[in-house]
Amino acid sequence: MPPERRRRVRQDRKTQVRPDRRAGAQWGGPPRKAASSCQQKSLAWPRAAPAAISVEAEEENRLRLRNRLMLEEDKPAAERCLEELVFGDVEDDEDALLRRLRVPLVQVQEDSDDSEVEKEAKDNFLPQKKPVWLDEEDEDEEMVDMMNNRFRKDMMKNASENQLSKDELQKRLKEEFQHAMGGVPAWAEANKWKTPSDDESEEEEDDLLQRTGNFISTSTSLPKGILKMKNCQHANAERPTTARISSVQFHPRAQVVMVAGLDNAVSLFQVDGKTNPKIQSIYLEKFPIFKACFSANGEEVLATSTHSKILYVYDMLAGKLIPVHQVRGLKEKIVRSFEISPDGSFLLINGVAGYLHLLSMKTKELIGSMKINGRIAASTFSSDSKKVYASSGDGEVYVWDVNSRKCLNRFVDEGSLYGLSIATSRNGQYVACGSNCGVVNIYNQDSCLQETNPKPIKAIMNLVTGVTSLTFNPTTEILAIASANMKEAVRLVHLPSFTVFSNFPVVKKKNISLIHTMDFSPRSGYFALGNEKGKALMYRLHHYSDF
Repeated sequence: MPPERRRRVRQDRKTQVRPDRRAGAQWGGPPRKAASSCQQKSLAWPRAAPAAISVEAEEENRLRLRNRLMLEEDKPAAERCLEELVFGDVEDDEDALLRRLRVPLVQVQEDSDDSEVEKEAKDNFLPQKKPVWLDEEDEDEEMVDMMNNRFRKDMMKNASENQLSKDELQKRLKEEFQHAMGGVPAWAEANKWKTPSDDESEEEEDDLLQRTGNFISTSTSLPKGILKMKNCQHANAERPTTARISSVQFHPRAQVVMVAGLDNAVSLFQVDGKTNPKIQSIYLEKFPIFKACFSANGEEVLATSTHSKILYVYDMLAGKLIPVHQVRGLKEKIVRSFEISPDGSFLLINGVAGYLHLLSMKTKELIGSMKINGRIAASTFSSDSKKVYASSGDGEVYVWDVNSRKCLNRFVDEGSLYGLSIATSRNGQYVACGSNCGVVNIYNQDSCLQETNPKPIKAIMNLVTGVTSLTFNPTTEILAIASANMKEAVRLVHLPSFTVFSNFPVVKKKNISLIHTMDFSPRSGYFALGNEKGKALMYRLHHYSDF
């Protein structure tokens, strides 16, 4: 090739320029006008890096667009239509979709005034959209069936309330809750909550940060589920017997427990949970003890027999045993079951033929008698000693006024054929009735006084034989229930959840046997049971720190 032609070819190659992608030129389009060689040399070095970045971005966008088109071809037409309705037509611009989904954040500077902040917030936040459609059935008042649910059925006041609205059902549930709790709890009252001022809250926070220590304290209320307890030495370990234990009771003021049984003896033991040393034993000849009980002040012990009309009174201060052979006006041939009022003023003797005899605790003289229909199964005083609750053999419960000795109310214990036991709580809130079928109905005391057909708050059905013993603990957090007709038939019920503690009794050990009597210590630290094998079992309840 001639030299002149070779120089011309090289000059044409230098002047040839590729299409500029930054300017939006398409592939295969007309090339841009080539610049002179001197201009290219002068502009090449500062634009080299931006040009490379722009080429990479264009290549990435091209690949992304190609992948999207391939995906769109595989999608059904219905799916593509739904995406357009939800996200809009954003095929050409993904940034538009990101801008629509991005939540604007409003940053407020300290020196900006309120009007600027409000204006900025209005400009940045998107307007709220109206709902696409409304369901007319949502606005209609839905009715709830009351007949096909046994829990709702109990809340019906009359037969016409087959259906209730949701608002009415909510009101009825609130009434049932307040009825069960004896009123509105303190935590549920809105006016009890006080909002402290900013200065007070800042002072409390400063004081909190300046102190160290354990700021988490244990709850004072007894938790449900598991009852932390320990098996202690038997209360009567220092005086063993094989005769049935008929009574076990803790002294109201001293750390002493009394154990009495069919072996004609009343024994007192010091409670330490380890050896429980014996203090004293009183032997009553030919007098198998049916029941023994401390007086309210703890200065006397009263005891009755299974086949005698004599009432023994043991004066603990003087150390004298006083037999009461005859009570003037009392014609009972056998005196067995009795109750002492919590204030220590009255002695109530359950007679035959439905008679309840009220005696003066001080003089042991008859004050008056009350009569119910049928046989008296059990009786007890209210916590204020002003009322007497009596359960009859016909399944009815009678409420008597102590002062006037008039019947205040009478109702049928729900589901009971005949009653076996009855107990009232120390705080005056609950009445528990045990029946022959193993059901324990727990009532509110106010409903027992005011309603002719009160409904139980809860029916405890954990026993299958007749409930012969019922005992509330002093704090009204535990209800002990037991049956003397089946071994290991004893349960501890948590209040106010009305659930049974799952860890008592321990069925595998089977050391409880048939329970005839139960009692809690004055501050619920100990729990004692007496069985037919002559053992007074005792447990330490760890939740309560005192005796």
